[in-house]
Amino acid sequence: MSRSVRLLDLLQILRRHRQAVSGQVLADELGISLRTLYRDISALQAQGADIEGEPGVGYMLRPGYMLPPLMFSVEEIEALVLGSRWVSSRADNELNEAARNALAKIEAVLPSDLRNHLHNSGLLVYPGDGVGDGIIDVALVRRAIREERKLDIGYKDVNDRESERTIWPIALGYFEKQRIIVGWCELRQAFRHFRTDRVVRLDAIADRYPRRRTQLLKEWRSALESNHGHTY
Repeated sequence: MSRSVRLLDLLQILRRHRQAVSGQVLADELGISLRTLYRDISALQAQGADIEGEPGVGYMLRPGYMLPPLMFSVEEIEALVLGSRWVSSRADNELNEAARNALAKIEAVLPSDLRNHLHNSGLLVYPGDGVGDGIIDVALVRRAIREERKLDIGYKDVNDRESERTIWPIALGYFEKQRIIVGWCELRQAFRHFRTDRVVRLDAIADRYPRRRTQLLKEWRSALESNHGHTY
């Protein structure tokens, strides 16, 4: 393994760990001596990597440090292309544009051989038939999820019975033929799944829901495991 590849692998390992990790653990994962590991840490710090720590204490890469896109492997480029093509084919207009913009930014800094691979990738996504979202703007749902804000919705069930709900949106599921809002329903006092094509009214409100979304996601997953299925 070349030193440049080893330094990149070291950065990737540090990015996976959210807490400080000992030098010995890092050295063992890379298959190098502890002395070499210390030299590699110093080299990365000299190149601008914001790595905190010291021998005997452990090391942590501070959030926000970005690897240059030109360091992407061919497989990583293929994953980005495939993901971007899927988003362009299946997601709403704002995410579609965001995917194309992100790929263009990456392309601008890739070396020529990888740039050619990006354009000529043999991984294709079959064009979708389009996912119906009814009258709602899915971008509002995504924004409410990010900001942990409640939504007021009018919802029709499978029998066309309409009800008024206040929900705490925690996730948006993208499926082949439909999209599903996952949220805590104040009316039912339980987690519920709402198809976007059955939402007849959607209003974002200023109120934040009273608990953190990460905790609600854990509780939702636990409820799914207990119920052995989905409730729509």
